[in-house]
Amino acid sequence: MKQGSRTVDFLSLVNCPTQAALLREIETCLKDGRGFTVATLNLDHIVKLRHDAGFRAAYGAHSHVVADGNPIVWLRKMVNRPVELVPGSELIDPICALAARVGAPVAFLGSTEETLALAAERLGAKYPGLNVVARIVPPFGFDPNGAEVADYAAQLRDSGAQVCFLALGAPKQEIVATRAAQIAPACGFVSIGAGLDFIAGSQTRAPKWVRAIAMEWFWRMASNPKRLAKRYFDCFVVLGAMIGPAMRARSEGDRADGR
Repeated sequence: MKQGSRTVDFLSLVNCPTQAALLREIETCLKDGRGFTVATLNLDHIVKLRHDAGFRAAYGAHSHVVADGNPIVWLRKMVNRPVELVPGSELIDPICALAARVGAPVAFLGSTEETLALAAERLGAKYPGLNVVARIVPPFGFDPNGAEVADYAAQLRDSGAQVCFLALGAPKQEIVATRAAQIAPACGFVSIGAGLDFIAGSQTRAPKWVRAIAMEWFWRMASNPKRLAKRYFDCFVVLGAMIGPAMRARSEGDRADGR
């Protein structure tokens, strides 16, 4: 099987088609005292998934995966398996609103002490009753497979947190989520990348009109070309490799359905 065809298989990782469906399932988990793990699939993740066995294993262990990126939405539509765009950074507010409503304590892991403190302050003011019970800041460059993850997970378990937002970036946050979930099984882990930085104002997200025309990637690259140019080049290479196999998969599905 060609690499492009294998790569298209990563689209099947998305198992939660809409934000509303995800929030319903999270609410059920919170009320039942069950943990969960949420990953947000985008092209950069697919680039990493192709070459990182540990990342693939972590992704495969997640209970919920949504489509974070317009190319994932377009490709899923191409293979007749439509899903809604659900950016990870846009999950923070509705999950915090839900946590405040049902009385589920939350925690933050990642970023910086200042960012986490300011994010907790702003979210607490926005959602009265939100209880942030832990803020954990790993040292720069920490190993997601290292022993310290067990310590962080134990802190989360002992804090009583039912939701932990992971602001570590891929693949660290997804690996940490699956490891920590084994030690804190009653806690739900949501990977949100720079989402808390956006809330705290330590990073600026693209304006809404830029996001509306699916150009957030360009806005981000223009703001930091040295760091992001290669990442987006690799993403475009993967996207190009996926289009043909996706079109063939759609044709094969149409024939199987008699269309």
